[in-house]
Amino acid sequence: MKISEILKNKNRTVSFEFFPPKKIENEQTLFNTIDILKDYNPDFVSITYGAGGSTQDKTIEWTLRIKNEYSLNPMMHLTCVTSTKNSIDKIIDTLKKGNIDNILALRGDLPQDLKDNKMEFKYAYQLVEYLKNKGEFSIGVAGYPEGHPESKTLEEDVEYLKTKIDAGGDFIITQLFFDNNYFFDFLNRLEKHNIKAPVLAGIMPILNLSQMKRFVDMCGASIPKSLSSKLEGKSKEDMYKIGVEYAAAQCSELIENNVRGLHFYTLNKYNATKDILDNLNLN
Repeated sequence: MKISEILKNKNRTVSFEFFPPKKIENEQTLFNTIDILKDYNPDFVSITYGAGGSTQDKTIEWTLRIKNEYSLNPMMHLTCVTSTKNSIDKIIDTLKKGNIDNILALRGDLPQDLKDNKMEFKYAYQLVEYLKNKGEFSIGVAGYPEGHPESKTLEEDVEYLKTKIDAGGDFIITQLFFDNNYFFDFLNRLEKHNIKAPVLAGIMPILNLSQMKRFVDMCGASIPKSLSSKLEGKSKEDMYKIGVEYAAAQCSELIENNVRGLHFYTLNKYNATKDILDNLNLN
């Protein structure tokens, strides 16, 4: 089912993100995670694309498997990096045959050895536009509450986001963030630019502080000093408890402020997402 249609009929969605395992021995972990989280009746699940399109075949495979074996509503990630019009056409044909309705269109991270002048799609809005003209897909795009790392200003960042929406983007999924004020400010900027697409909040609890610091460095997000101080020097068990409690409180505040969706970055593990949802008691 198209996510754009779901958003027309629901005040708030819940969704999960998975990534295709590169090794067969890691597939069981994902199977277990899906088995647990499907009981929370997600409105959709997304399947990521590896850096530089490195997991393209696996992404397609898992998109189809999740739909056919688990009867979940999948959204496949698709990036400009390494994609050509010919390769996109083949993927579109496969998705149509598999009755897949949703695509998240991204530029993707540029590998150091790739020159962007060799790319047929240099910007995400070009991919969005091409997909919109090729099929009846519901297309999501990425948003950055704290600004994309390559944007010079927040104003420039939201102007670029507008090009993606104007090209045919139906909804926005944000990069992870830990301070809801960044999210609320982001919504205000979108309103000023007359961007009315629904915005789904990207949620990832901090379960490993050093790992999360590497994540935020790459994506341009930040960890509040108060939260970082609480986590410093804590045991694995205490860090898990603090991270889950913080994320649950963060989600609760977002819900109180009528967030259109909560999109959980699961890292193929169910424990934290399950505990957060149980804490929220959304059913």
